[in-house]
Order: sequence, then structure tokens, then C-alpha cells
Amino acid sequence: MPGDQQHLRSGLIDEMHLAFVPILLGGGERFFDHLDGGPDAYECVEFVSSPSVAHARFSRKPK
Repeated sequence: MPGDQQHLRSGLIDEMHLAFVPILLGGGERFFDHLDGGPDAYECVEFVSSPSVAHARFSRKPK
């Protein structure tokens, strides 16, 4: 995931699709930490969930 954060920090990602699986594995890594604008730079444009997974599509907000 560090490479992903580098691309986000550089503003190279316009849209992303994340799948969340509700399994507790430990502390994990916070995806949006240390990003300019953080999660506020993106908006959730689609969210679909089921008992086993949730899918979210985020788009970069216009500057």
C-alpha cells in the first residue's frame, strides 16, 4: 500500500474502487493517512454492500 499512497499524494489517482471485507486482522494500515487533503480530497460516488463485502467508488473532487 505505500506505493498506492505515493500515487495518491502525487495527485495521479482520479478514481479508485475499494472493496472492504469485514474481517478483523489487527491494527492494519490507515489508507488515507499523510495525504494532502486526506479523504476530503475524494468523494464517494457509489457504495454497494452485501453481508460479505462492501464496494465503494471514490472520485477526486475538483480543485
